[in-house]
Amino acid sequence: MNLLDPKLLSESDHRSIQRAHDWAVQYVAERAETWEAERRFASEAFKSAGEHRLTGLLVPTADLGEELSLTGLARTLEEIASVDFAVAFTLVCHNNLAGAVARNAGEHLRSNFLPGLVDGSSLGAFLLTEPDVGSDAAAISVRAAQDGDEWILNGVKSWVTNGTEADVLSVYAQTDEALGHKGIATFLFEADRPGVIRTPPYELLGGHGLGANSIKFDNCRLPQEALFMEAGEGFHAAMEGIDIARVLVSAMCCGMLRTSLETATTYVKDRKAFGGRLADLQSIRFQLADVATDLEASRLLTFQAAKIAQEGLDASIAAAHAKKFCTRVTEKGIATCMQVMGANGAKRDHALPRHLAASRLTHYVDGATEIQDVVISRSLLD
Repeated sequence: MNLLDPKLLSESDHRSIQRAHDWAVQYVAERAETWEAERRFASEAFKSAGEHRLTGLLVPTADLGEELSLTGLARTLEEIASVDFAVAFTLVCHNNLAGAVARNAGEHLRSNFLPGLVDGSSLGAFLLTEPDVGSDAAAISVRAAQDGDEWILNGVKSWVTNGTEADVLSVYAQTDEALGHKGIATFLFEADRPGVIRTPPYELLGGHGLGANSIKFDNCRLPQEALFMEAGEGFHAAMEGIDIARVLVSAMCCGMLRTSLETATTYVKDRKAFGGRLADLQSIRFQLADVATDLEASRLLTFQAAKIAQEGLDASIAAAHAKKFCTRVTEKGIATCMQVMGANGAKRDHALPRHLAASRLTHYVDGATEIQDVVISRSLLD
């Protein structure tokens, strides 16, 4: 079976992919470098994404969403990331939250938050990672203590994508340390509540459009209705979505690598050197051939994992293979594409330097490369 056969996608998938492509090329491309240079969250990009129906991609049509398949979502994000990874990852986090609210929230939370998440008038953020807790999500220490019919939240979350501008927070917190991961619950509430303290955005290698920061909770009081997932359900829900997140990061890597290969091949075909085109030099041709092979393999691994997850099967190993391979070859491949362009490869009048910086970040998000090795080696040896 051809995993990339367009016939495997629904009409809604195809419409979303085309809409994302057009939006990324016509709107994001001419602004992405400015957002990075200004080192700020791309708030206008998110607003525009809502206007182009890119903020409710996992929400059922009954709730005015697009109800994409996982493969359709991966392809949609591939198109956006081919222009800018930061904007695409912002939309990953937001859409995952909107989808979770649509699937799992009670009527109170649904009515309060889902409409704004779907139409893009509210920006969502997912808060799991902490300063001393990265891949070991079961060890989170942000504490939620019950006080009558309220909860009091204390602690710090870090690496919060969309955190500088988010309107809605989904926070994983420990309700009973003695229960370990079974004590983790999830709370959903407005980001402007008293006791929510945001840091400025992180200064990063790249990807400043993510709006990544830390958020502190200082005796933040929440009503009982803010409880999104009960103790014991929160951790399970977080882990349930991690394979999908890894598939989506892999798809975004494919987008960046595809753009880099297209940019480099166009350049070497036009550039004259040593009495001919750069494209006529065997060393150049073979380097780009290697990148093309890596891109083909990346897309096959990615969409194989997407298909497995879409069918409701255990995709943990396939997703780990995809994310490990795609992140590795994307960083290497972008650097190769820049190298064959000579010094012009380093100029910021095209996307490659921005993609190279973003490719380094892909090694860390949704489970570091070493975590993928844990998953893969466990399947071989345990």
